[in-house]
Amino acid sequence: MKTYKWALIPLLLVMSAFLLSATAWAADPVPPVDPIPGVSVNIGSGGTAGASSTVSILLLLTILSLAPSILVLMTSFTRIVIVLGFVRTSLGTQQMPPNQVLIGLALFLTFFVMSPTLSEINQVALQPYLKGTITQTAALQQAATPIKKFMFSHTREKDLKLFLDYTKAPKPSGVDDISLTTLVPAYAISELKSAFQMGFMIFIPFLVIDMVVSSTLMAMGMMMLPPVMISLPFKILLFILVDGWYLVVKSLLISYST
Repeated sequence: MKTYKWALIPLLLVMSAFLLSATAWAADPVPPVDPIPGVSVNIGSGGTAGASSTVSILLLLTILSLAPSILVLMTSFTRIVIVLGFVRTSLGTQQMPPNQVLIGLALFLTFFVMSPTLSEINQVALQPYLKGTITQTAALQQAATPIKKFMFSHTREKDLKLFLDYTKAPKPSGVDDISLTTLVPAYAISELKSAFQMGFMIFIPFLVIDMVVSSTLMAMGMMMLPPVMISLPFKILLFILVDGWYLVVKSLLISYST
């Protein structure tokens, strides 16, 4: 029994020390906690200047959100990327070249084709606005004029007349009298038609190769052999021999130079 009593002494000492530390901790005053600072947002409290700056920021964010649509529908990107897609489809190479390569090539070709228009926008709108000689509204109006000239020169009269008749707008006397809401869709469907026409011409030689290979395999009785496996190397060989990428890009550039 004496052995057990001596064994309990360390346990009692530990419990006593724990109780004393807890009592001392409870006696210490708890330091006050700083409250979380409040944040208030006041809309329209800055007067006319604050309201105008807010509207300017909203317009800027709207333009940035519409930037992909502007790139696709108001430049040469649509025709170029569709034609390059037709080239890959007619070759039958599945994902070769990859989408990243086609989009990158189409993007840089778009910058090359649009470089005169972009240079004009920089001279008549961007640089005067950065120097403070014109207002933001005037800069947007002057930047729209070169874009309108480019789209109008590649828009079919029938497509433009379709949207003018729908809006019952009077016959415009010049490019400046055509609104962007009318010109952009007319230019877009014109670009789609031109791209599909070029894609059809690209398909013809590869379609002939597919027909010849299929007829040859049928005559040889090899009906279980997929014709694509035999025609694919011949189509790639033909495309290499005629320097296909050079001809396709040259055709795209010529289509915008006229």
